[in-house]
Amino acid sequence: MRFKKLRCSRLVKTAITKTYLIIAGMLIINSVLQAQQLNVGVVGLSHDHAHGIMNQFKKGEVKIIGIVESDNQLVARYKDRYQLPEGIFFKSIAEMLERTKPDAVLAYNPIVEHLAVVEACAPKGISVMVEKPLATTVKDAERMAALARQYDIHLLTNYETTWYPSNQQVNVMVNEQQAIGKIRKMVVHDGHQGPKEIGCSAEFLSWLTDPIKNGGGALTDFGCYGANLMTWLMKGKAPVAVTAVTRQIKPHIYPKVDDDATILLEYEDATGIVEASWNWPFGIKDFEVFGTTGYLHAQNSNTLRERKKDTYEIVEVNQPSYSSNLVYLADVLSGKIKPADDLSSLNNNLIVVKILEAARQSAKEGRRVVLK
Repeated sequence: MRFKKLRCSRLVKTAITKTYLIIAGMLIINSVLQAQQLNVGVVGLSHDHAHGIMNQFKKGEVKIIGIVESDNQLVARYKDRYQLPEGIFFKSIAEMLERTKPDAVLAYNPIVEHLAVVEACAPKGISVMVEKPLATTVKDAERMAALARQYDIHLLTNYETTWYPSNQQVNVMVNEQQAIGKIRKMVVHDGHQGPKEIGCSAEFLSWLTDPIKNGGGALTDFGCYGANLMTWLMKGKAPVAVTAVTRQIKPHIYPKVDDDATILLEYEDATGIVEASWNWPFGIKDFEVFGTTGYLHAQNSNTLRERKKDTYEIVEVNQPSYSSNLVYLADVLSGKIKPADDLSSLNNNLIVVKILEAARQSAKEGRRVVLK
């Protein structure tokens, strides 16, 4: 009987110890998450991608301490949907930065207004992450870069496709494992049926379909994805020349901008083809890379296929180091990582803007444009 009691006592103690260890582990994990949680300011709510940061806020992944938006109806809609407190809304960036101290500012406003965000934040030493692309013109992009360097802030660009495990795996297989030999051709298909057709908000459409505020139509909206991925895969190398053809297949819906674009990027020993459109039969974001010995096809965010001469099979996709813009941003701000030439980096996205501007010029003038 005594042996049974001792055994029971030991079992109870063991169970209690395990429980304490589990609780301690949970507390450690929670403290790590809290350490990574950023206090951010948000500029603009008219970009429908703003719903992404709002969902991250609802999940407790980020603290939004200030929002700049002048459209009262838009403010009311977001307040109601995401239970946002009245006190975090401001009419100007200057007012928000005077009243709050964000770790970084995230921009969800028209692309042409990204420069104003950097002009307000950089002198105060506040880093900025904008939604793709970085800017509408090379002039604006270079001014933004100059401010970032002058005031030593990070200026980053967020793309949905940056966080696709399949794309990360492609880069590893091409540039680290040399799994398909040297790159010879890259093809990116990006877009959907059209922003109006898929139900984008009226506020988003008002500038997304404006040649000044967005810098173009499908060419800008979806051409930037391919330019971004190809620049990354080519290790930060810009193409030698750009040739583009744009079309207005639906001028009755999009009278001011192109709704279909094909962009040819010439590298010294490789070719990139970006097919951006608001006329696909369905949403698509895929990435094909042809090498000297094989072929990789990232069909979507998680599916990757590899073809060699006699085989064609699905590749196991590893979880990338970063699957969220917020975790990445936190590590950049803390100095844990340096953006260098990665997908969100300033170096990469300056080249992206140069490619897009050259593509617009090529389509307008009907000629090949050599990049300087």
